[in-house]
Amino acid sequence: MARTVLIVDDDPTQRRLLQAVLEKQGYSAECAESGEQALQRVGRGGVDAMLLDLVMPGMDGMEVLQTLREQGSDLPVIVLTAHGGIETVVTAMRAGALDFFVKPASPERIAVSIRNAFKVQSLEGEVRRLKKSQDGTLGFADMIAGAPAMRQVVRLGERAAVSNIPILITGESGVGKELVARAIQAASDRAGKPFVAVNCGAIPENLVESTLFGHEKGSFTGAIGKHMGKFQEADGGTLFLDEIGELPLDMQVKLLRALQEGEVDPVGSKRPVKVNVRIISATNRDLAEQVREGAFREDLFYRLNVFPIEVPSLRVRKDDIPALVRHFIQRFNAQENRSIQDATGETMAMLTAFDWPGNVRQLENAVFRAVVLSEGDHLKPEDFPQISGRSADLTESAPPPHAYPDPATAAPEPAANDMAGVTIVDGGGHLRSLEAIERDLIQFAIETYAGRMSEVARRLGLGRSTLYRKVREYELDVDEARTA
Repeated sequence: MARTVLIVDDDPTQRRLLQAVLEKQGYSAECAESGEQALQRVGRGGVDAMLLDLVMPGMDGMEVLQTLREQGSDLPVIVLTAHGGIETVVTAMRAGALDFFVKPASPERIAVSIRNAFKVQSLEGEVRRLKKSQDGTLGFADMIAGAPAMRQVVRLGERAAVSNIPILITGESGVGKELVARAIQAASDRAGKPFVAVNCGAIPENLVESTLFGHEKGSFTGAIGKHMGKFQEADGGTLFLDEIGELPLDMQVKLLRALQEGEVDPVGSKRPVKVNVRIISATNRDLAEQVREGAFREDLFYRLNVFPIEVPSLRVRKDDIPALVRHFIQRFNAQENRSIQDATGETMAMLTAFDWPGNVRQLENAVFRAVVLSEGDHLKPEDFPQISGRSADLTESAPPPHAYPDPATAAPEPAANDMAGVTIVDGGGHLRSLEAIERDLIQFAIETYAGRMSEVARRLGLGRSTLYRKVREYELDVDEARTA
């Protein structure tokens, strides 16, 4: 689905002209003939950018800009004016406009302006996301959760956030369990406090106790200093225990005690340390089944599973896929300095129909690859070869498989070993000497550029003195090429 640009101008002729230009460039164009209509349309959502005339009857462009700023809108706005006075431009920029142009503007000028506006929007969006993530305020409002299954997750998360109740987040790998945990913290009274994530399955078994609870200097071989465990790092905030089902049984006993007593025993310490942490755990395993098999302690399971939240797989929330794709495009545009506008309709339908066994993480990585490799401004099915079965042609001419004969049974074909008329193998199929190839290449360049030695030197990447020296050494004829 193409990005939507709202054209706001009281002149119907200008609206038609701008609409034609935008639609030709692949955008979806909508029109409003007044500032009031423009604000109403923006309020309904779905507008990606605005072309705004400054001079209109009723609410003019400056008032529209002021209202958008008061509402906290980050909509990219490009102002149009029939008079390009510096004062007008400065006032519009101060009011929040990203760019301006004087009517009538060329289609190329409009295209560049809109493309730059979307690039700035992507960069600003990524900066806001990173800042919120760093501050611990990346909440439910920042999540893409339009599908019914995800709306239920948001409702449960918002309820759980108002208390310190232990939460167990379940779901397949890659569904975004940590993102839900961070949103719960951001919606709680611990927002802005430490959020410490621990992957229990990634810690070596002999270091689990030290990692979680800390250790004193000299408590074991290699303990050259005192170390705060993850519980102490998260004091006052949230400790997220990811893949809790991977925790060894002996550590499960000590974790249970830490949860019950609100204190931890660092390795080698003579006294426990009080901690105040909110525990959110997550797993992609069936802990109830592990309890029955004796691989997970029943008492710890009941301690963690007080408020369960199941995050659905991507295949049951396919309504969110288009929004996720656009979100990832915007992120990777900012990170990779690209200007991909969107995915084509065919591509979006293909991505929505796919089951995504790796869930959101797999979709994210697929879009990342597509953004990096795409040569257009819209992602196409061939940018996702693992899904579409099509492959983008990244080379000018890929040789067929039979172009690589077995050297033991066949000599190279002469036609495959000519380089712009310069033969690199001799009649017996063996490589010629570098000196002979260089002589022919210089002669070919002299003939191609009619003896213009400065151009020959530039094309071959040689200094002119070096080129003339080689011409003398190889006894090449420059005059004949100049008269040919």
